[in-house]
Amino acid sequence: MSHITDKQNEIIETFALYEDWDDKYNYIIELAEELPLIDAKYKTPEYLVEGCQSKVWIFAEKQDDKIKYTADSDAIIAKGVVALLLQVVNGASTQEIIDAEFFFLEEIGLQEHLSPNRANGLVSMIKQIKLYALALNNK
Repeated sequence: MSHITDKQNEIIETFALYEDWDDKYNYIIELAEELPLIDAKYKTPEYLVEGCQSKVWIFAEKQDDKIKYTADSDAIIAKGVVALLLQVVNGASTQEIIDAEFFFLEEIGLQEHLSPNRANGLVSMIKQIKLYALALNNK
């Protein structure tokens, strides 16, 4: 199994431990505290994810053929959601990220428990993560 598949399965197992969405939201908020924070110099419009209701910045760099993402948001749920996504992709190769299907989102039911605006923001975050992987693929 790939790094990304393993990480997604771990997340599915973790979410299965929580009985209701209040507990799952609390877990997502806890994840926000573990988010690898973006350097303040990258909190500019260039790194802002378009399509998010709140402000979300994502930065990526390649280290030893793996990608390391950092991010931040001005909203705690968005910050937790981006932290969840980065758990999956951080440390993966560019090609793994490009090819990734984020199946865990449907498995844990995240999109159906987000407001339409937040669900659109989630799609925008995934798109931005994949665009970084494409851009760094041949570097």
